[in-house]
Amino acid sequence: MLLPFLLGYFLGSLPVAFWFGALRGKDLLREGPDAYRALGPVPGFLALILDAFKGVLAVALGEGMGPLGGLWGGAGAVWGHAFSPWLGLRGGKALAPAAGVLLAVDPRLLLLSLALFALLHLLFQRPRRAALAVALALPLFAALLGQTPSHLLFGLLLGLPVALRHLQ
Repeated sequence: MLLPFLLGYFLGSLPVAFWFGALRGKDLLREGPDAYRALGPVPGFLALILDAFKGVLAVALGEGMGPLGGLWGGAGAVWGHAFSPWLGLRGGKALAPAAGVLLAVDPRLLLLSLALFALLHLLFQRPRRAALAVALALPLFAALLGQTPSHLLFGLLLGLPVALRHLQ
C-alpha cells in the first residue's frame, strides 16, 4: 500500500494556501497556517475547499489501487499536508485534508469528529485542544465504524499528523 500512500502524500503536500499567500505577497509560514485570517475570507475559503478536495481525491485515486488503497491514500494526503517537502517539511494543521478524507472514506467519521469538536469547543473554548482531542479519538472512531484492524491503523495514521501539528 506504499503507492497509494505516496500518491496521497504528493497530493497533500501541494501547498495551496501558501501559494495563495504568495500571490498576495504574504508568507503563511511566518504569519501562521490560518489562511482565512491571513488572507481574508475568499482566498481562505478557496484554500479550505481545495485542501479538503486533496483529501477526497487521494482517497478516490487510492481506491483504484486496491481494497485498502483509499485508506492509505487519504492518510498520505494528511501527512503530506502537515509535512510538505515543498515547505521544508513544514505545513498546515491538516484539518481540511483530514475532513476531505473522512468525508470520502465514511461520512459518519466526519460527523462524529465534527460533533466531538463542537462539544469540546463549546465546553472549553479551546479550539486547538478540541482539534487535538478529535485527532486522538480518530483511531477509536475509525475502529468502531470500520470494525477492522485496518481502520484502526487508518485512524492512527490520520490522527497522528493532526495531533503533532496541534501540539506545536
